[in-house]
Amino acid sequence: MADDGGLARFQQRMEAIPRAARQAVKPALVKAANGVAEIQRGLAPDDPATSAPDLKSSIVVTGPGEATPAYSQPGGSVIVQPNQALITVGNTDVRYPHLQEYGTSHHAAQPFFWPGFRLGRKRAMSSIKRAIGKAIREAK
Repeated sequence: MADDGGLARFQQRMEAIPRAARQAVKPALVKAANGVAEIQRGLAPDDPATSAPDLKSSIVVTGPGEATPAYSQPGGSVIVQPNQALITVGNTDVRYPHLQEYGTSHHAAQPFFWPGFRLGRKRAMSSIKRAIGKAIREAK
């Protein structure tokens, strides 16, 4: 067998990178999404008038391959794609998050979802990128 100068090993490693990166990014996606969700829960207003399920407890992270809760915002119930983690707010008991976020003619807006997303996005993206980079370096 002729010496290919390491080309076969290089090609093998390049084929392993996408599989390794996809597997390594799943836990990082969910962990990063949980970090953003914690920020959003901290910004969500309390509702002292009720003892029913509240807005904060309706903020959930859904991992790859799972279904989001019914009546969740934005988008309702969907199946999460393999390389995604979704943060949703709302469920069958809490169906008013969009009114809280954007306000109504009788209620001033108290945004929590998008400001929390913007606050946590940079940290989440860097942790996901680190996980992908680590997976690429460790791919054999």
